[in-house]
Amino acid sequence: MTQVLIFASSHDTADKLCNKLVNNGIDAMAIHSKKSQGARTNALTKFKAGKLRVLVATDLLSRGIDIEFLPFVINYELPRSPKDYIHRIGRTGRADTPGEAISLITPDEKHHFRVIQKKRKKWVTMIDSESLSF
Repeated sequence: MTQVLIFASSHDTADKLCNKLVNNGIDAMAIHSKKSQGARTNALTKFKAGKLRVLVATDLLSRGIDIEFLPFVINYELPRSPKDYIHRIGRTGRADTPGEAISLITPDEKHHFRVIQKKRKKWVTMIDSESLSF
């Protein structure tokens, strides 16, 4: 994955996740409402230019932003609103370009994810992490 947009539900979580990624050698920046406009512009510019591998964002970035050829969106946490989920995953696979949206779902979030799928009238295959081998 060379260009990944990760969504978190709060600015604290976005910052913590970004720090973990950077501490593990992954080039990442966080973008959210607690950052200055200059910091947000800088992070987004680097990401769009392909000079930043991972951008960790809150729902601030889920609407009204156009990133061409964004191959991956990851929902680190599910949003509260099904509409926000649609806006998040809509950042990838635009204009007939390929893209994947991945949602990490805890057992406590399974019911909420079913509600999101029902409102979207689309069902996705869920993979239990216990069945994966690394």
